[in-house]
Amino acid sequence: MIDYRAPRWLAGLGAWGGNAQTIFPALYSRAWPLPSSHDAHMGHKGARWAAPWPGGDGPRQTLPYDRRERWTTPDGDFIDLDVLMAEPRAGVMPGQEPLLVLFHGLEGSSQSHYARAFACWAHSQGWSYVVPHFRGCSGEPNLAPRTYYSGDHAEIGWILGELAARHAGPRLAVGISLGGNMLMRWVEEAGSTARHSVRAAVAISSPLDLTACGLAIDRGFNRMVYSRMFLNTLKPKALAKIARHPGLADAAAVAAAQTMYAYDAAYTAPVHGFASTEDYWARCSAKPHLGGIRELPVLLLNARNDPFIPASSLPTRAEVGPSVTLWQPHEGGHVGFPAGRFPGHVAALPQAVGAWLTTHC
Repeated sequence: MIDYRAPRWLAGLGAWGGNAQTIFPALYSRAWPLPSSHDAHMGHKGARWAAPWPGGDGPRQTLPYDRRERWTTPDGDFIDLDVLMAEPRAGVMPGQEPLLVLFHGLEGSSQSHYARAFACWAHSQGWSYVVPHFRGCSGEPNLAPRTYYSGDHAEIGWILGELAARHAGPRLAVGISLGGNMLMRWVEEAGSTARHSVRAAVAISSPLDLTACGLAIDRGFNRMVYSRMFLNTLKPKALAKIARHPGLADAAAVAAAQTMYAYDAAYTAPVHGFASTEDYWARCSAKPHLGGIRELPVLLLNARNDPFIPASSLPTRAEVGPSVTLWQPHEGGHVGFPAGRFPGHVAALPQAVGAWLTTHC
């Protein structure tokens, strides 16, 4: 993936390529290659790629999980987790197989295109797989006044601690976009104890410098497309939360927000104990603390043409700890990385990341 190049039908280094490689895969590419395609035979170490669920890997089809679990949080709220269990294998006791934990991005879920792609990969490898939903992202509003935010490392730590108590096999974590920054903040805060919960962690297309990314997403095309898309779901949820908890935040300011900066100023910051948007972005960015990651194997994957993560804001080798690996290909967009013939698939991402994780299993 460090040498990733987009297929010719979606190639491009600049803004056009970054946006195309972000939007098209999310809307139209499959989670897994078609069995008849050449790509379906190019799995890790020669293994055959095959979609484990007939039709379930299509771009707009729901992926079936084995079960949904609801956990009560320490503050009396709840989160929902979608679980896909590994198929029984000779010589492997249930609960001893690797478990891949995926933390989704802003307003994502277990049905996001990347979550379905990683589910297919985990299933093909004989791993179990779980997607914990951040509060309010499972299809049902959470109960407490708080929701989730980019630096919520305490929530990540609690989830991983619970999974460690429930699953004896190797546990590995992947965070997507916002979920990746949250995961890295937990790695930084946990320090040497992080290895008690996971053997390795990956952040993909994550806004590690929230100030640079927050300003970038509110400009030009990004504001018209990405900010608007996020605000279309964030604002109704916030207004419903304010109606349920009067005085929680300024409803008029939330309703008037037309940028992520304004939304964070009106809702995210005050609800979660930050003085301002600037304070929130500064205190929750993972980048300033990456140099302290010295023990847990960590992979940071960012495309340099990501539309709203400026390449100039990406961490350099000198800014990260010795156990951190940097993959910064020139193409890929934001959680895109399409591959194969038109309309393509997004399986190259979990294949590459999964191969890296396997070395730490």
